[in-house]
Amino acid sequence: MMEKTHDNALILFARDPILGKVKTRLSPFLEEDVILKLYTCFLQDSLDNIRQVKNVDRFVGVAPSNKSGFFNGMLGSDISMFVQEGENLGDKMRGAIQDRFTEGYERVVIIGSDSPSLPASYIYRAVGSDKDMVLGPSTDGGYYLIGMRGKVVEVFKDVTWGTETVLQETCEHLVQNGASLELLPVWYDVDTPEDLKFFKTHLDLIQQAGLGAFGETGKLLNEILASH
Repeated sequence: MMEKTHDNALILFARDPILGKVKTRLSPFLEEDVILKLYTCFLQDSLDNIRQVKNVDRFVGVAPSNKSGFFNGMLGSDISMFVQEGENLGDKMRGAIQDRFTEGYERVVIIGSDSPSLPASYIYRAVGSDKDMVLGPSTDGGYYLIGMRGKVVEVFKDVTWGTETVLQETCEHLVQNGASLELLPVWYDVDTPEDLKFFKTHLDLIQQAGLGAFGETGKLLNEILASH
């Protein structure tokens, strides 16, 4: 683990890229080897994204392990890696946030690896928030980002993970705790074939408007979707 140099911790939650174990909802639309290659592009773009954010210490939380060794070659001295621990996603996020607070960080922000086009400006806003908690709502009813300041706000218990009510249930727990909340702009995860097609259209529009480049994911999508 690298030495603490900032007051803010930024964590990318990622799955170990193993054939047949990632982005399974894209099968059988895509072959498993193509899905794996696509997810590694998601990871590369997500790592590039967190590297754009300044004044943070950066981490990658890997699940279920780093068996593939993928991250060994992708992380430099600027990003630390740990293995997620817990029974479900809520346990894993709570543990990761608590561990960073124990290490002395004042704000902890977690993003997922399913939103490779997420604007870095949204992450900056979360890192700079003065609220107890920050959530980035996603169009599927979950959230692409969660951040906490000072202490863990207990919002994870009894949430039905993987459903369209995750954000709603989390906010209900937040109210019960009397914690303050900042909501970021809505964004989207890429999980299904429909998501993937929308993502490709969105990337095309972003590039045509001069607002950004394709990234590794966009380059691969040009090849993949040309035959679908």
